Amino acid sequence: MTEFAGKVAIVVGGASGIGRAVARKLATEGASVVVCSDRENQVEETVAELRKEDFEVHGLRANVTSSADMKHLVDFAAKTCGGVDALVNSAGVQRYGTVVETEEETWNEVLDVNLKGIYLASKHAIPEMRKRGGGAIVNVSSVQAFASQKGVAAYTASKGGINALTRAMALDHAEERVRVNAVCPASVDTPMLRWAADMFKGDKSIEETVADWGKMHPVGRVAKPEEVAEVITFLASERASFVTGGEYKVDGGLLAALGVALPE
Repeated sequence: MTEFAGKVAIVVGGASGIGRAVARKLATEGASVVVCSDRENQVEETVAELRKEDFEVHGLRANVTSSADMKHLVDFAAKTCGGVDALVNSAGVQRYGTVVETEEETWNEVLDVNLKGIYLASKHAIPEMRKRGGGAIVNVSSVQAFASQKGVAAYTASKGGINALTRAMALDHAEERVRVNAVCPASVDTPMLRWAADMFKGDKSIEETVADWGKMHPVGRVAKPEEVAEVITFLASERASFVTGGEYKVDGGLLAALGVALPE
């Protein structure tokens, strides 16, 4: 597959979960991929794994909340690979609590990683995309940008902000041929989901808890990271050349359902 041949893609948060699946998919399609994470061991593992398959993949430890780190990441991609054509913002954290329960430090952490990180990565990537005549940005949001469960005030606020920022960026940079879209998954089988399952499993196993959460989706299971990566890759590709400012649910039908049912 060579759809992304000659293209350079940065995947922020590309060493785990959805981001890692995206990095693999883009590399499979021929892109030169630069992944970053604040966990150096995960970056090294991801790069080593993908290079075994003869993919052109580079890695960098970088903190998404640091403007200097995001500038360094973009400069590294431009210098090492020749430019930037696509940016996938998939770094994220989940924290639980109401606004009363959530400490200010935790609130700042969630908003900084999930929302400010997109601003910083995009701020530095878009000027490089201009040099290439345009590009594509895909922001990983959540179904909780549309509807919320209880006890996730900071997380839901950050995801709603991502969707709003996506629309603003799409409008601001359309004339520069920089497209910006958001992908909004429901539950995805990632290390973050399993961390949450371990927290709330009670007497059940993590596997049983993940399976129970899957039953809340009309399709009867949680998503695989690769399924979300397919949609992200499409939005980053030229096949989506007329697609910008959109919010795309990858949710197994979760938001299509009302919380009421007819009696049996």
